Amino acid sequence: MTMKNIILTLLLLTFTGGFLFSQEEQEKIIIYKYDIRKAIAAPVWRTTKKSLEEATLIGADYILIHMNTYGGQVDIADSIRTALLNYPKPVIVFIDNQAISAGALISIAADSIYMRPGGNIGAATVVNQTGEQVPDKYQSFMRGMMRSTSEAHGKKPVISNGDTTWVWHRNPEIAEAMVDPKIYVEGVSDTGSVLTLTTLEAIELNFCEGEADNIDDVIALAGIENYEIREFNPSGLEKFIQLLINPAVSGLLIMIIIGGIYFELQSPGIGFPLIAAIVAAIFYFMPLYLEGLAANWQVIVFVAGIILIALEIFVVPGFGITGGLGIAGIITGLTFGMIDKIVFRFGPSDGTGREIIIAFTIVMVSMLAAFILSIWISKKLFTSNRLFGSLALQKVMETDHGYISVDSVTQKSLIGKTGTAYTLLRPSGKIIIDENIYDAKSEIGYIEKGAKIKVIRDEAGQVYVVKE
Repeated sequence: MTMKNIILTLLLLTFTGGFLFSQEEQEKIIIYKYDIRKAIAAPVWRTTKKSLEEATLIGADYILIHMNTYGGQVDIADSIRTALLNYPKPVIVFIDNQAISAGALISIAADSIYMRPGGNIGAATVVNQTGEQVPDKYQSFMRGMMRSTSEAHGKKPVISNGDTTWVWHRNPEIAEAMVDPKIYVEGVSDTGSVLTLTTLEAIELNFCEGEADNIDDVIALAGIENYEIREFNPSGLEKFIQLLINPAVSGLLIMIIIGGIYFELQSPGIGFPLIAAIVAAIFYFMPLYLEGLAANWQVIVFVAGIILIALEIFVVPGFGITGGLGIAGIITGLTFGMIDKIVFRFGPSDGTGREIIIAFTIVMVSMLAAFILSIWISKKLFTSNRLFGSLALQKVMETDHGYISVDSVTQKSLIGKTGTAYTLLRPSGKIIIDENIYDAKSEIGYIEKGAKIKVIRDEAGQVYVVKE
């Protein structure tokens, strides 16, 4: 063999080896994995959406959900199960102990279910915040979702003694029995008890494809080889958004909103309390609205309340109907933003409207807590703390500086006199008459500092003036 042929042979082998290696890499199966190991709520729905989007972007062949949950919000579970049913690639769920209530609904939406030994799936009866079963209109809705989710996987052929019978991949009656204790499934459940399946029972009833101890076992049982696992890793922004839609953080934001608005009403103008309330409101509603968890009307009512409060502070003197309507709008928006959307679909779960009452109570308790906490913090910051104590107004109004103590006779003698606004009257402030400074209140609107004023009346120890 000549040197030329040897070189050509080496080049051919190198090219062929590289091609085969590249082909092997391209044929590697991509499994995209994410976790549902907390209560089914807004953060889980956001994680699901982002995971499915990223899996589609990288061309993943499978979705693998690592699940361990006791359930949560029905509307969130409905959104997740719909997304999984409509996803074009196979979805596998590994139940690492529990898939209860809303977790059972999501699991049934997957194409394949694998369970850890000692695991459970079921107990999907709809309950309220106190753990009590809600009326049958809710149970009927959940039964329908469980049934339709099972039916979505269709039927499969079973050959017995040469005869082919088509049976459900997952029996819809068993899914319904996980919701309604009145449903009887022969050989599976008795009436009077909600169905929950163990791992072995789920396998026997074709509700589970197999028993697995870990993720590697799940992949092996699914018959997947030469694979690569990609996992959902939230960015800093994703973690921040998930933090904001956490129910505990939402409660804290409500406290800041209510507390900030309350204290802003105690002093004219724009100050830190109002700014804090606006920022908290943005953080409260923005992620909920972007994720479709807050309805348009709830945001509109809340914003209308903010506008009415602003009108009360800057346009209408004193506190009256405008401010009251503004506060009512804010509380309404916050209250109904906390209620499960299923409540709006069917109405309150009982005659008392318990869900609405509970949400309203949470908002009002947050308001009271914000009020008490703000008073305590203000005392600590401005009286006990040397660093922040200088921020509090410490000035003494001495007579040598023009401030005088005014009795009722003197105040009445001021009626009809003219002077100058010593400070901005918004609507309260100070005026100067005959080189003496008095407390006064504008009768109509605000009066700029330095404007000419006239005293028109004295009422309940308060001097009222108008702009000349």
